[in-house]
Amino acid sequence: MGQLTFLEAIRTEIRVRHYSYQTEKSYLYWNRYFIRHCNIRHGADITPALIEQFLCFLAVECEVSASTQKQALCAIVFACRHVLKIEPNELQFPYAKAPKRIPQVLSNEEAKLIISNLSGYHYLIGAILFGSGLRLKEALKLRVKDIDLTTKSIFVYRGKGQKDRVCMLPNGLIDVLKSQMKQVKKLHEADLSDGFGLASLPISLIRKYRSNASKFHWQYIFPASRRCMHPSDNYVCRHHIHPTAFSRALRQATTNCGIDKRVTAHTFRHSFATSLLLKGHDIRTIQELLGHSDVKTTEIYTHVIGGHHTGVISPLDSL
Repeated sequence: MGQLTFLEAIRTEIRVRHYSYQTEKSYLYWNRYFIRHCNIRHGADITPALIEQFLCFLAVECEVSASTQKQALCAIVFACRHVLKIEPNELQFPYAKAPKRIPQVLSNEEAKLIISNLSGYHYLIGAILFGSGLRLKEALKLRVKDIDLTTKSIFVYRGKGQKDRVCMLPNGLIDVLKSQMKQVKKLHEADLSDGFGLASLPISLIRKYRSNASKFHWQYIFPASRRCMHPSDNYVCRHHIHPTAFSRALRQATTNCGIDKRVTAHTFRHSFATSLLLKGHDIRTIQELLGHSDVKTTEIYTHVIGGHHTGVISPLDSL
């Protein structure tokens, strides 16, 4: 099995299991890096010792973080298990333990100030992240059909872990969303007049709904400025904007506000959960809104708000 055959076999195994495109890119990157670093010519040359050598190289010489080290290990273990048929228990390399961190959050005033410094569709994205608790990629993947203005809800299709859920739609965003949809409709009509207009859909959906893929309701709420070639099915479509575009706008807005905190798109999600918790909402409800499988993941926000919100008084204050 040569290098290209090995990588194509990994791609096939990933797609058979319907992993996300981001996972596919990540797993192929780490296995390609592993092959080049160890100068592997044939799949049969891969041994547990070589894998351990590569992972030690990442941990010691490259000084990667625990999460990066774990991602590389998962990618190589996937290839070993499903392509090379090597069981991972033969590897003598442990999973790195990532530190447990309390997330950075914004107050309602800080979040409002940052969002007000965003413009155009970046303003709407920031408002959805803070007002609905979505992850950035979940917000960017929203399509026209996922917005229900009647019930004031947002349908998140295949979020993290391939899970669907329904989130709240803030009243203050209804008019802004209507305006954004009008802009999307104009852009879509222009694409149709140019002989294009197909939506960017997953492999399974484009084959099932290709006759309806040019309908308006399949279009992204935040479409990219240019059309592109679909990475899997090789047809011209219009994808959503790239996450880095919003991240750049968010950094600039945070700098303009003079807020001395590390603010990312995910900070809005943390702030959404913390705000609901401070208002006394049930943690199970917050868990469902965030799409967490385990309530222990949601409980991290009880550490964020601190003990003073539960009535605990410092001994110093009682002197």
